Amino acid sequence: MLLRILAAYLLLPAALFAQASAPDRTVHGNSVTSTHDPAVRISVPKSAQYAGAERFVLYGVADCEIEVFVEADAAKNVSRLYWIQFEGYLPSKPDLHHEYDSPRHATLGGWDFYVDTWPRQRDEAIRPGSDREAVERILKAKGYKMPAGMMYARLVHLLDSEKRKELMIIYGEDLQSTGATAASLKEGGANFSRWPSLETGLIESAKKQIAVQPLP
Repeated sequence: MLLRILAAYLLLPAALFAQASAPDRTVHGNSVTSTHDPAVRISVPKSAQYAGAERFVLYGVADCEIEVFVEADAAKNVSRLYWIQFEGYLPSKPDLHHEYDSPRHATLGGWDFYVDTWPRQRDEAIRPGSDREAVERILKAKGYKMPAGMMYARLVHLLDSEKRKELMIIYGEDLQSTGATAASLKEGGANFSRWPSLETGLIESAKKQIAVQPLP
């Protein structure tokens, strides 16, 4: 009997994890609806296609759910990426808090978002177990192919003063139309002087393409 009780106890965390790993946000057409943390509806252009979702424990410390949309051609070459992430530290990690210090901010749906931007090459290393790895896995499962380089705008809204829960939206665009590579747009690169104007346009495009509607 004792062995049976011990076995059940050991299996309980796995069962709870499996239950927690099921995405609980809903997707209808080009919109994601969340009823909690936060209650919000996020919409992307009707031209975007839903690629899929994953929910998992990020780095062993946070409950993370990712919803991904893309704009792609018939051959599934991605031109725009919409990465929507709901994240909160686990109750077992009470001392952890999100820290963002970007001086740039944007307002979507009346909410304040920290804003960061960066260019990225397709073949850059991906940290194992990361949210980026999950996004790449979602895209690969549906046969989507990332371009050689993209530029990204990250918008992060912290839900309260505790800074333990966040809504993160990452918007990405193919760099092909700019004629520059991701490497050339980084500091020290041949096109680094162009980056300020490119990132300004990128942020404005993200604000235009993505609609955030807080729900009661």
